[in-house]
Amino acid sequence: MDLLDSSGYELARLILQRGVAGIYLIAFISSAAQFPALLGEHGLLPVPRYLARTVRTPGPTLFSWRYSDPLLRAVCAAGAAVALTLVLGLPQLGPPWLPFAAFIAVWLLYMSIVNVGQVFYGFGWEILLLEAGFMAAFLGSNAVPAPVAILWLIRWLVFRLEFGAGMIKIRGDSCWRDLTALYYHHETQPMPNPLSWWFHHLPKPLHRVEVLGNHFAQLVVPFFLFAPQPVASVAATIIIATQFWLVLSGNFAWLNALTIVLAASALADGPVASVLPGIAPGAPAREGTPLWFAVVALAAALLLVALSWLPLRNLFSHYQLMNASFNRWRLGNAYGAFGSITRNRYEVAVEGTDDADPDHAQWLEYGFHGKPGEPGRLPRQCAPYHLRLDWLMWFLALGSPGLNWFVPLLNKLLAGDAATLKLLRHDPFAGRGPRWIRARVYRYRYTTWREWRSSGAWWVREPLGLFVPPLRREP
Repeated sequence: MDLLDSSGYELARLILQRGVAGIYLIAFISSAAQFPALLGEHGLLPVPRYLARTVRTPGPTLFSWRYSDPLLRAVCAAGAAVALTLVLGLPQLGPPWLPFAAFIAVWLLYMSIVNVGQVFYGFGWEILLLEAGFMAAFLGSNAVPAPVAILWLIRWLVFRLEFGAGMIKIRGDSCWRDLTALYYHHETQPMPNPLSWWFHHLPKPLHRVEVLGNHFAQLVVPFFLFAPQPVASVAATIIIATQFWLVLSGNFAWLNALTIVLAASALADGPVASVLPGIAPGAPAREGTPLWFAVVALAAALLLVALSWLPLRNLFSHYQLMNASFNRWRLGNAYGAFGSITRNRYEVAVEGTDDADPDHAQWLEYGFHGKPGEPGRLPRQCAPYHLRLDWLMWFLALGSPGLNWFVPLLNKLLAGDAATLKLLRHDPFAGRGPRWIRARVYRYRYTTWREWRSSGAWWVREPLGLFVPPLRREP
């Protein structure tokens, strides 16, 4: 096998380079919109304060020298601009060093953000995007064939992602083993979408079939990514189809979209063209691979192989780690999702009032973009955009520690902080702070068919008590 020539994978490279760059574009736009309010100089968890008390950040970051909100916005703007050129395919038209430099730039810029992002950037798809961006840097330009060793290592990344998630489930909650996980998942998942209610009300036998299909797609199919063609293309197609099913049924930021893009690494031009004629681009005329690019690509492949030992061992460890990095460069990570399924949905609602007596007040509720709130509001589709505050609110309701950012959030709302209010969908006080603010916990469940027909509501919620007692605005 020629480790440098993968002439039969022109479509795969096109999807990989433009798709990974597209996710980076979304990630930078998301950070520009949310980071200053969440983590900026006056955010909920200010980066300057974090850097002052941190001896060593989890990985390299440009902000270790200095952080400011304008600098953060400049990083996001630069990263988004470079990512956009890659989406348009412009660097790919030049020599191989051009897309290499572009992907290394977005990788380093986004890693700088993730490594000071604290809990708001502690999601598995953040490190997945970093690892994918580093690998994409070595796919070359249209002037050279993509190194097949890199394509195989991207398949290895998909294997770790899918097989790791499958093993987490089998080792974790018994509902994955008795095939009942989807009796609960669509209702209790972090961020339901407009179709989640309908998926939840599918017949229970079909839910069991869905779980079986998930186990097949995550525990069996990934091995066939390394099979000869067209078997590998079939395996990739199954993974892609499974991910589209997840896109239809929930909001998981860019996890599903990025998995679809990465799975394309196993799609060969021949099998694709036999099913969809004219889709796969032909290989352009080439003069050969420059020696320097061959050396760099092979060195990167050897590095990634060396870094694969710890995640490989983790896959078969009884104490399997989920969404963990083993080095500061966020390469060779461990992945996984939903090792346990919650049976009941809890939500924290934030309410304010202008009344003088909080014990006999009319409380008005703040609205969030993604997480459930008013029972009559249909959940929205937000993925692949990442609503970080909404996700943290879900973890908070599950009992995860979070008062270090949640109490500052309440104080920001009491003060009518404009940047914080932009993170919300609805402000019942029109930009001014209420006199009192509090947080309550509710138990949520989907309405039944009968309840939905009679009321039009998607949720039924039951108040369980106070999460944070009333806090008063300072005079």
